[in-house]
Amino acid sequence: MTPPFTANTAAAAAEPTAADDAGRVLQQFRVVFNAVKTHFQQVERQAGVGGAQVWALSVIRDQPGIGVNALALALNIKQPTASNLVRSLAQQALIAVRREGPDRRAVQLHATAAGHHVLQRAPGPFAGVLPEALAGLDPHTLAQLEANLSTLIQHLGADERGASIPLAQM
Repeated sequence: MTPPFTANTAAAAAEPTAADDAGRVLQQFRVVFNAVKTHFQQVERQAGVGGAQVWALSVIRDQPGIGVNALALALNIKQPTASNLVRSLAQQALIAVRREGPDRRAVQLHATAAGHHVLQRAPGPFAGVLPEALAGLDPHTLAQLEANLSTLIQHLGADERGASIPLAQM
């Protein structure tokens, strides 16, 4: 037998629950992830290379002669990940890897004509839609988001080494 419906039951039914709140936030994450995924799919379709490669290529084009370590810093990734991107771009002849200057061990990276052509075909932003959106947030909002995401990461028990993997490679 179901309990009688009263004004108190109607008010309780109208109040959002923690499950409702979590469901709405989950939907927001889905919107963010789908926006990122859609952008990277569009980049790959139009440019013919992945989003991380386009971002790296754009940094190399904008900073001719950049080294692998500086590229890793610019992309906010680990040096071995940057090396893998460089290797892939060089194999596709999108960049030239040169050893110039007094230290012949260090390499300098330069975009080739083919690399410039890829960037002309690629939709922006080259860094991706999420980094651009985050950069557009005011400092207070960004600080709140960082704190809240740190709490979420702790609850997930997530491996924070995943922070250095470009979104386009996930």
